[in-house]
This record gives sequence, structure tokens and C-alpha cells, in this order.
Amino acid sequence: MRAALWLLALFGIAAALALFAGNNQSTVTVFWPPWRVDLSLNLVLLLLLGAFVLLHTALRALSALFNLPRQAQRWRTQQKERAMYGALLDALSHQLAGRFIRARKLAQGTLSQATALAEGGHSRVNTNRLQSLAHLVAAESAQSLQDPTARDSHLEQALAFATAREEQETREAAILSAARWALVNRDAEAALDWLDKLPQGANRRTLALRIKLKAARLARRTPQALDTARLLAKHGAFSASAAQSIVRGLILDLLSAAYDPNQLHSAWAQLDSAERQMPDVAIHAAQRLLALQGDALLAQQWLLPVWEHMVSQPDALAEAQQLRLVRVLEAAFGAAATPLDGLWLARIETALQNNPRDAKLQYLAGFACLQQRLWGKAQQLLTQAAGNLQDAGFQRSAWQALARLAEQRDDTESAQQAWRRAGSV
Repeated sequence: MRAALWLLALFGIAAALALFAGNNQSTVTVFWPPWRVDLSLNLVLLLLLGAFVLLHTALRALSALFNLPRQAQRWRTQQKERAMYGALLDALSHQLAGRFIRARKLAQGTLSQATALAEGGHSRVNTNRLQSLAHLVAAESAQSLQDPTARDSHLEQALAFATAREEQETREAAILSAARWALVNRDAEAALDWLDKLPQGANRRTLALRIKLKAARLARRTPQALDTARLLAKHGAFSASAAQSIVRGLILDLLSAAYDPNQLHSAWAQLDSAERQMPDVAIHAAQRLLALQGDALLAQQWLLPVWEHMVSQPDALAEAQQLRLVRVLEAAFGAAATPLDGLWLARIETALQNNPRDAKLQYLAGFACLQQRLWGKAQQLLTQAAGNLQDAGFQRSAWQALARLAEQRDDTESAQQAWRRAGSV
């Protein structure tokens, strides 16, 4: 459509020119004494047009001629800039390929070319970011070559060049690299100090949080490491199982660092409800509280969600977790200043009725009956448990309890037999 309109326009212009030139009888008379020259108007217009074209062409030619030195200088500058960028790309490639000596030489060559261009005033681009990146490549190569002096020197210069607002990302990259190098050198405090220099938004990025997590664990700052691991899990930096494993490990370290019941209560209060219901966490917390001679009733309360979870879903807990839970409950029942709560006895009896062949429940029910001074029922349950338990420690404890029961009845023969069975396990 556009071509057709242009064609119509050209036909119209041609027709107008033909009408104007064909019927134009005008003349132009030029008086140059003693001469007189008569020219047609059409010829004069053609001559003027030709003169304009000739003059314009001559001016363009003169401008191009006088601009040749500037064009040559610009071409040479472009070639130098291309060589500079090419050297930086080669340095990055060699660094990724593990050829650190060549990478550092190319980065230093890039810096020399950038300095020459900047001093000559011929560079048409801002070379600050390029020089900062080249210093980072050289610093990374120096770190890999175990040259801390050169690394620190290049790092300082990279930070010095990355001062403008548009170089903020490059500056953050330099700070993250410095924190990572400090972590590689096992200097956790220096790594955390570098991370503190990041802006508010940058220090919550996944890469920064990963470095912070490793540094906090290395510095044994367990609360800080736990908060960082929670953020990483929230951001999806780990898989669900890996995040749960990391958080659980840090929580166990936090609980193990408590050296009195008050510290343990404070650490427990820092956990959310989901973390408190983790089997390993609750069992370890109760075990630690009993070891610190804390409130045994409170330990039983911490273990109650795990117990209910095990009873409602027997396969939800691993065998080792179930054994630990039974052992810690046994210790909590024995350490309580008051007799065993009837609610706990009812819970154990209900669980045993639902799963009467579970040797662990038989053992725990027998021990609970011992606490309630139900000697006959305790002997029956412990005898069943001793024959069914697979764990040697629980078998030994069951036979020892049976031996003590026999001694209370003055049944010396049964007591000796039970003691022998306990010793042979």
C-alpha cells in the first residue's frame, strides 16, 4: 500500500513538472555590460540545482578530508577498547578453567590498557566498572595461587573503583568475594565483618546467607546460624529434607550449649511450635533437662507431643527414635519428685492395648507399674518385654528390674537367675 502511494505521488510530481516546464515561456536576462544574456527560467533553475548539489558535495568532501585524523584516532581507540574487553573475557575464561597465572596476567594487561586509555582521554566509555572487574579477577586468581598480599591489593583497588552508584553491584560482588575468601581461610569473624558491610537488601540474598551460615557455624554463633538457616529454608535455598536436617542440627547444638535449666528454658523458648515437635529436638531437650537436674515434669511435658505422634502413627518415628523416647521417658518418670501421673499411666496402657506385641511399650508399661508399686503387673510386663526386646541395653535393664523384684519377694533363686541373664546380655 505504501509503495502504491509513493508511485502515485511520483506520477503527480512528474505531471506537475511537465506542465510547468512545457508551458513556461519565462526568461531570465542577465546584464553584464557590455553583454546581455537571455536564459530560459527552466535552464536557470537547473543550473541553480546543479550548483547546489556541486557545492554540497564539495563541502562534504572537505569535511571528510579534514575529519580523517579524528576518524583514525577513533578507530585506533575502538581497536584498543575491543582488545581490552577481549583480554578481560579471556581472563575470565582462564580463571574458570583453573589457569590462574594466565588469568592474572590477562587481568593486569586489561588494567594497563584501561589506564592508558583513561590517561590519554581517548576512551569513550566509563572504565571504572571494567577496571573493578579486572581487579576482582586478579584478586580471585591471587587467592587461588595463595598470594594474600596481591589479593588484598587488588581487592582494595576494586573497591576504590566501584564507588559510583552504577558500580554498586560490582562493589557488592567484591565484598561477597572477600567474605568467601575469609571463610576459606577459616576466619569466620572477618567473613561476618565483610557481610556486615553489605546493604540491607544485599545481605539477605541467598549467596550472602549461605556464607553467613557457614561463618556463623564456624564461629560457634549458634543462634545467629539458626536464624540464617531459617531464612535460607524460607527462601527455598535447600530441599525440604536438607533444610530440616540443618535446622535440626543447629537446634541440637543450641540445646547442648545450655549449662543450666534456665539457659535451656531460654533456648527452648526461641523455638517455634513446629521445631519443638521434632522428635529428635524434643527428646534431646528433655534428656538435656534431666541431665541438668531440671524439672522432670517439664521434661515429660516436652515429650508428650512426640509420644502422641508415635502412638497415632507408629511408623512415623524410626526405631532408634522410639528407643530413645522410651529411655528418656523412663528417666523422666524415675527422676520426678512426685509419683507417676495417672494420665501418663493411662496413656501407656491405651497404647499397649492398641499394640500389645510392642516390646518397647511393654517395657515402659512395666516400668510405670514399678513406679506405681504394682509389683505383679510390673513383673508380668517386664518378663514379656525381656523376651521380645531386640536392644541389648533394654534387655539388660528389664532383667535387672526383674532381679530387684525377686529380691523384694526374697526369691533368691529367681533373682540370681535374672542377674545372670542381665550379665549375659
